Order: sequence, then structure tokens, then C-alpha cells
Amino acid sequence: MTARFITLEGGEGAGKSSSLAVIADFLRARGIAHRVTREPGGTALGEAIRSLLLGDAEEGVDPLAELLLVFAARAQHLARVIRPALAAGVWVVCDRFTDASYAYQGGGRELGAVPVAVLEQLVHRGLRPDLTLVLDVEPRLGLERIRGRGPQDRFEREQMAFFERVRTAYRQRSAAEPERCRLIDAGQSPERVASAILAHLEALVSADGY
Repeated sequence: MTARFITLEGGEGAGKSSSLAVIADFLRARGIAHRVTREPGGTALGEAIRSLLLGDAEEGVDPLAELLLVFAARAQHLARVIRPALAAGVWVVCDRFTDASYAYQGGGRELGAVPVAVLEQLVHRGLRPDLTLVLDVEPRLGLERIRGRGPQDRFEREQMAFFERVRTAYRQRSAAEPERCRLIDAGQSPERVASAILAHLEALVSADGY
């Protein structure tokens, strides 16, 4: 059986952590070998870059520099984790991937899609997720959910307009690639979100004969 690459996307407070657990439990119950990872991160180098991206830089971070750092981490992640796992027949479940770059840097930072697409072609070398689950939540609700979780990172402290642009970009990506992306209403109950995720996973594994 071909190993599948599943990515989970969404803005702040969309419920990605609980959704990742739903996906992992589903694959485990079917005896499907899998690896859960995240971006930015997933490798020692990627985690170091993550700390730079989420932390407070005294001089600030230029949007293009931010995008290049994200893709540097992604190149390492693909080379050391994602490609080797898929080649070994292990499914990969990733908390955010390149759709996040289109949303956060292309949309939120207003760089547009072109620089992201150029780097995607260079770094991906044709590899794309088989299924992308996009958790869609109204930004105000998402931010209310994360309030009180502890110190906020550099992204979480952005203005509401930033998060609105991120959401719009995610919705545009989902509409443009409906064969890969599944938009899920993350403003509903956790049970309903889990049910929607499971339905999409069932369709994927059924097509593969699991």
C-alpha cells in the first residue's frame, strides 16, 4: 500500500491539537504505521528555526526573511523526516505545511502567492499532500479559545486584520484545490469536528483498500 501524506491546517485556536489526536487514533486503530510531525519544526534544525520564528527578535523579522526561514525548516523536514518515512511505507501526519505559508506569509504578511509558489516548486520537487484538512474558524472565536493558555508567541499577538487575511487565504486555497483540501467548520462542537475528520479519513483509506 502507498503511504499517504496528510496535513492539518488552520488558524489560531482552530483545534489542531485535538484533531491531530483524532487522526492518530484512527490510523492506530487500523494498524497503519504513521508518524506525526509539525511545522515549522520536525527536526533539530527545524525546531531551532521555530524558536526564532515564534520568539521576539529585537530588530523585528522582515516578512520575506520569515518566509525563507519557514522554507529552510521545510527543506530539512522533507529531507530528513517526511520523504524517508513515506519511502519506508509510513504515513505522515503533519501539523501545518506549505498551505500555512500561503496563509500566514502570503496572506497574513501580504507577500502574495508568487514568492511562496516559487519556493514551493524549489523545495517540494513535486511532493504534495494527499489530503489536507483545513480547520476553519472565525478569528475572534479562535483567539478567545487560546486566551489564558500562557504567554503568546509573536504570531498570536498580531492584529485582527492579520488573522482575517490568514483565514481568507486558507479558504481560497481550499476552494482552489477541492480534490486535496477539505474545509471543516471548526467553530462547531469538538464531536462534530471529529466526525467530519473521520469521514474524510474513511474515504481516503477505503480508496486504498485498508
